[in-house]
Amino acid sequence: MEKHSILDDSPTFRMIALDEVDSTNSFLRHLDMRGDQRTTLVTAEFQSAGRGSGENHWESARGENLLFSLRVMPSNLPVRRMFALSEATALALKETLDSFSLPRPLQRRGERRSSEQIPPPLEGTGEAVIKWPNDIYFEDSKVVGMLIENDLQGALVRSSVIGIGINVNQRRFLSDAPNPRSLADIVGHDIDRRIVLERFMERFSHYMNLIDDGKDAALDALHEHYKTHLYRRGEEHKYVDEMGTFCAKLVDVEPSGHLVLQDSEGKLRRYEFKEVRFVL
Repeated sequence: MEKHSILDDSPTFRMIALDEVDSTNSFLRHLDMRGDQRTTLVTAEFQSAGRGSGENHWESARGENLLFSLRVMPSNLPVRRMFALSEATALALKETLDSFSLPRPLQRRGERRSSEQIPPPLEGTGEAVIKWPNDIYFEDSKVVGMLIENDLQGALVRSSVIGIGINVNQRRFLSDAPNPRSLADIVGHDIDRRIVLERFMERFSHYMNLIDDGKDAALDALHEHYKTHLYRRGEEHKYVDEMGTFCAKLVDVEPSGHLVLQDSEGKLRRYEFKEVRFVL
């Protein structure tokens, strides 16, 4: 029996591989949909103007990482639950990284290990985490960045363009980004980028099927699953908002995507994206 890849074109899926483009997100936003296409995937070896959130740019050496964007057409996703797309993508990315046997950290954050202690084994015991709202971290380093742009139609999400950059094989970063790291640097060897992409699409398709079911119970379960993998959840750290630096614990993320912190005085603070910054 002939084996088909999840990346093969079908009536509902189309993949476009580019050598160079200004931005895969921009390319997709101007691309006409074909027929019953529900998902379009565009990859690039290099982006001349790769975008991050706001005015940020994504650094990536040619041919070393994964740069791609997806345009998806959710079947029945209410605008009030559109953060589910961010949750689904982040979980698919986190699980993709985990599938490559990430090493267990030599120590927990804030925990000292004496020289007499034997380091733990490195095989497949570590986990990637989701830094709110949707970056993927290993320990305190950023491995994946994401940018989501939604088009709304009435009370529903009509379409979403999801731009993703995964640091796969790049070992040296030249920008002033504070904490980039690649998957290859973490596991100690180069990785076939197509395998990374295939594994991501398998997990992403799984979560999109849950979203397309259109049931609140499925969206609630997705949301709870997302929260269990949050970076720094329940830990006290420094943050910065428009009023300055403060210490707080990350206690919740609402279904709308708002971050809820509890400061050292016990006060709850609620933030939209870009209203607060993690101090790393």
